[in-house]
Amino acid sequence: MIAWEEFVYVFVCGAMLMVSVLGLESAAVTPSLDRWDKRFFVIFFSALAVCPAAFFLELSVYVNPALLSLLVVAYYVQSLSGAIAFPLLAVYLLHCCGEDWRNSVLFRGIVAVWVSYVILISIAPFTTIFYCFGPDNRLIFGPAYKLLIAPILMMQLVDATGVARRRDKLSRQYYRAFLVCLIPVTVVVIVHMFIIPVFTLIDISLTLSAYSAYRLILSYSIEQSLRQQREIASQRASIAVLQMRPHFICNTMTSIYYLCDQDPKLAKQVTMDFTTYLRQNFAAIARGNAIPFSEELEHARAYLAVEQAQFEDNLLVDYDTQHTRFRVPPLTLQPLVENAVKHGMDPDFGPLHIWVRTRETNTCSMVFVEDDGPGFDPAVADDPHSTLANIRQRLDMMGSGRLDIMSRDGGGTVVRLTIPKRE
Repeated sequence: MIAWEEFVYVFVCGAMLMVSVLGLESAAVTPSLDRWDKRFFVIFFSALAVCPAAFFLELSVYVNPALLSLLVVAYYVQSLSGAIAFPLLAVYLLHCCGEDWRNSVLFRGIVAVWVSYVILISIAPFTTIFYCFGPDNRLIFGPAYKLLIAPILMMQLVDATGVARRRDKLSRQYYRAFLVCLIPVTVVVIVHMFIIPVFTLIDISLTLSAYSAYRLILSYSIEQSLRQQREIASQRASIAVLQMRPHFICNTMTSIYYLCDQDPKLAKQVTMDFTTYLRQNFAAIARGNAIPFSEELEHARAYLAVEQAQFEDNLLVDYDTQHTRFRVPPLTLQPLVENAVKHGMDPDFGPLHIWVRTRETNTCSMVFVEDDGPGFDPAVADDPHSTLANIRQRLDMMGSGRLDIMSRDGGGTVVRLTIPKRE
């Protein structure tokens, strides 16, 4: 190489190492990647990072020509790490298409070619028919050098054929990403094999492959974030629908109407409680983040106060909520006490007693809503459109919390919220 070519080669290898390290870091820390994708990209970028790292190992040999054996090792590592990307791409292609890569003819074929390539490059240092190093440590091609490169080209063509045959199973974004990964490096290998050696272009094409995979991680993360935002928006809409109870509003307004003559003081109190209930409802629909539990408790108190005004002595409520220094998604406690009233109020069982309690442990905060009503049908909680299923989803989205339903000793139902503590 002349001086400017060496400079470009060093620059390209540095760029490839930087992209590989960035991709490795992103794969390791991106929370939206599932376990399989995270593991795949960590392996993929680790393999690509080894390739330029081996090149910089070569530089030490050029500084000290006596380290010829180190040069042989560096070239072997470069050849192996660069080629392992193609079986990995086949695995990822099959994964994206929903196919089992372990039983795929495509994967088995490309692994067979890769094994033959590993055998060839393992033999190459012990013979001169593939390549050797001259007195100045420069690479000299042997008569069978093309045979050494042929498996790489074959793996690329197998991958490209697999992508073309599965085009309908891939999104446009993933289809383009696979093309960027494969086409440039395939063209360069053909040029390198049949026209002129172009090591620098090979590294440039591998850098493009690394960049394409890096873009996949970024786009996947953005896509997951947008999907989560849509889910949150959908949850808010569901909350709004679940909380719109025209008969409750009508009954409350009717009760206030009659109380204005019978007990004006109580009518004023019920009006204030009902206003608090509505205000908290509207505020909760507009919120997406967790709120202090004290606000949610105020919402539940307002609701129960309105219901007590209507049911009078048939609804009894006890609070044991000294622990309130934690946060919950909006509209979690209030729907639970509303469910307790809705499913627990039964004339045949007499007055309904509801207990609202909070407890604190070393790892979590817990909220209990108990009632001594006739019990609760667990199938209702499993309905994806039910209030409890809605709460479960939002607890999971906003902090991996849990909602559990249990039968109460002596009859009735216990609903428990578990909110993990955060640093």
